[in-house]
Amino acid sequence: MRETSLIVTLAVAVAAGCGHEAPTVTATPTPEACAAGTPLAGTPPLTATLVASGFEIPLDLQAPPGDRDRVFVVEQVGVIKIVKAGTVLATPFLDIHTKTRPGGEQGLLGLAFHPQYATNHRFYVNYTDRQGDTHISEFQSSSTSPDFADPATERELLYQHQPFPNHNGGGLAFGGDGMLYVGLGDGGSGGDPFGNGQNLKTPLGKMLRYDVDHGVPPDNPFLSSPGAFPYIWAYGLRNPFRFAFDRATGDLYIGDVGQNLHEEVDVALAPRHGGENYGWNIMEGLSCYAPSSGCNQAGLTLPVLDYGHDQGCAIIGGVVYRGCLMPGYAGTYFYGDECSAFVRSFRMKGGTVTEQKDWTASVGKGLQNISSFGVDADGEIYIVEYAGRLFKIVPAP
Repeated sequence: MRETSLIVTLAVAVAAGCGHEAPTVTATPTPEACAAGTPLAGTPPLTATLVASGFEIPLDLQAPPGDRDRVFVVEQVGVIKIVKAGTVLATPFLDIHTKTRPGGEQGLLGLAFHPQYATNHRFYVNYTDRQGDTHISEFQSSSTSPDFADPATERELLYQHQPFPNHNGGGLAFGGDGMLYVGLGDGGSGGDPFGNGQNLKTPLGKMLRYDVDHGVPPDNPFLSSPGAFPYIWAYGLRNPFRFAFDRATGDLYIGDVGQNLHEEVDVALAPRHGGENYGWNIMEGLSCYAPSSGCNQAGLTLPVLDYGHDQGCAIIGGVVYRGCLMPGYAGTYFYGDECSAFVRSFRMKGGTVTEQKDWTASVGKGLQNISSFGVDADGEIYIVEYAGRLFKIVPAP
């Protein structure tokens, strides 16, 4: 059985000035161009409004850059559907249900659109096949039928054998540097029995970074480490199911699902250099895991925030608000928990978490089992729940 297969060429191109530079960021839409409505002053009260329902175990929501007409919803069963003007289109955008086996933490897990999607029609998905192994693949939508993508256009970037059915990660996102970031879990079971989180020879338990056109980015941090998997950007992660970039700063926010006691948010502030060790399985959140006390924390990048299982069971990493309707919330990170369905937020200031707030009574009221947060082309935030409903965070009436 092939443990890991690199489909993108591994040749490392030499590029002039290939140091770790600050990423290019996506500008927040100007008020004049705000399709979400007339921008509101201050920080108005918030609520969540139902946008669409009837999805089959939806796990992710994404929008192509600049596409203000559509959002795309990923269903665990292997289907991506389009919501256009509040209506769910009857014909799926992509249907690969024959390739995947949904259930538990397996299935079609994540989606990312290429920054130049409007012209090259390329997008990327993370799915587990019928044997439970991970595939990171590129597909192309039709240039003549933009609401349809042919499964036959698949180009595989990564195949990774999964030793257990859980902790598959699932998130995908392009950074402002134009690279594709991929979050993979530690391979599953419990406690990381194979030590994958701290092992640089495997992509499991890592944040990976791809140049989807040329292979290994020449400034990936472990290229000079013998035997290291070349696409590794950061390590020491347990299950980074959802992560996101701040479109204005390039900061990377990772929601890493914990083991038995703690959930955590990790933040890599721009300019990001890579190479961070987020601590798993030495640490779980801000506490020692193996050993349970007195662990060596030297060289670890600790989470900016953690919370205990008295408050939830599985963090759902969120998104940073950079929309145009409520500019007073710019820079606010919204996140949640699958089990308790809370919705909370904070801001990063000077590398420190500030302005923590719980929105459960207003934004989270009535939500069940949150599975993801997403943003549309204007940067407005959506909440996806496993029960099949899609909500949007809006000013309260």
